[in-house]
Amino acid sequence: MAALASAAAGLGISLTVVGPEAPLAAGLTDAFAAQGLKVFGPSAAAAQIEASKAFAKSLMRRWQIPTAEFEVFDESSDAISYVRRSSGRVVVKADGLAAGKGVVVARTAAEAEAAVADFMVRRVHGPAGARVVIEECLDGREASVLALVCGERVWPLVPAQDYKRAGDGDNGPNTGGMGAIAPAPLPGGLMGQVIDQILEPVAAAMAREGRPYTGVLYAGIMVTADGPKVLEFNCRFGDPEAQVILPLLQGSFADILLDVVDGRTPPLRWSTGAAACVVLASGGYPGHHRTGFPIAGLEQVPQDVRVFHAGTAVADARLVTAGGRVLNAVGLGPTLEGA
Repeated sequence: MAALASAAAGLGISLTVVGPEAPLAAGLTDAFAAQGLKVFGPSAAAAQIEASKAFAKSLMRRWQIPTAEFEVFDESSDAISYVRRSSGRVVVKADGLAAGKGVVVARTAAEAEAAVADFMVRRVHGPAGARVVIEECLDGREASVLALVCGERVWPLVPAQDYKRAGDGDNGPNTGGMGAIAPAPLPGGLMGQVIDQILEPVAAAMAREGRPYTGVLYAGIMVTADGPKVLEFNCRFGDPEAQVILPLLQGSFADILLDVVDGRTPPLRWSTGAAACVVLASGGYPGHHRTGFPIAGLEQVPQDVRVFHAGTAVADARLVTAGGRVLNAVGLGPTLEGA
């Protein structure tokens, strides 16, 4: 990280935007700031809001930010005992970073116990599963609300909705995201609730606990009968939410981020249209999948479609698959149906 910061300083880079959560949690922003460089992204201390689900849930409990009831466990036997005592459905979450795959929405107690064993005993996600959070399963409609944050100041972006299940019809295992839409059709007044009850309070909480937040804060929301509740926080632009939000943002993206870093109000202007993203994934994802297959047809993409690369590579002068989620096809249109 020190070498990256030194390279940025030597090249005279005026702004660095850190995308993935792992380098944020490891302190890349801190390393750049130590050399006087401008960087968009939270410090390692602030990135704990994603890097540790136990930290995020405890923060919400301390500051009365609406979320599902939960408990934290460091021993698998205690976690399994809790599952067996629970009267309703539960969600089992690995505490640490697991590339978006450390969550199991259990339909039965047996599924919850299996998830605990996978995370804590078999360590399918490595050290990320050494501790787990088990929470009540919320019912409702999900939404993703992202905001630019500088200290206690919050500037919301247009809401999005992502689809995490691998199969058609919202079936199959959770993934990092199989598609998204923006703007999400939220009930009237809901954005105001999310800002007043979640985004502004959590930014204030982080600042007052000595972890001031600068960057983009992603709130995964469940719209329940009792109002919006937090499912998770991410310390970065969501994937694939960013692919549908950012094409609708007008003006200079770099200037907007610089304004946030410098504590100025960014001029957020939005197109009146909509965006819809579909992820093209390798067969078998999020489980075992093969790579190296040729990709064709990108030269025939319509003008109102953007294709963002994810798991791709070049081999023998050909574009090939190189990951689970391969491409993001984003349609733009005047309405969501048109997109």
